Amino acid sequence: MPVPRPVRDRVREFLGLEDEIRYLFPATTYGGGSGFLFVVTDDQITVLSTGSLSRSRPKTVWGSYRRGTRLGPVETGGGASFEFAGACFEIDDEYVAVVNAADAEVFDRDSLPRDPLPDL
Repeated sequence: MPVPRPVRDRVREFLGLEDEIRYLFPATTYGGGSGFLFVVTDDQITVLSTGSLSRSRPKTVWGSYRRGTRLGPVETGGGASFEFAGACFEIDDEYVAVVNAADAEVFDRDSLPRDPLPDL
């Protein structure tokens, strides 16, 4: 399920983004607790903390990383999780494809499907 438009709008306003948001997904610290929003643009990955009570309202910038930073791999089995910037995060299964697509866009472009209408 995509992140709802109001959350995207909050993120864009919070960061003052002019750039297009390529990927956006929620995560929590491994084992529950604090919430985060991962925002991927053409230039960077920004991780926003939402605190422990909300998963949709950014409060602070936890960190910013160059776009060439790998997000995955995502471990699946007992829930989807990944390590990033020295911390462990959990995501809902529906966002595993988002993390994989964000990484593939930078690290494995040949694995992405071709644009069926490249002239549009």
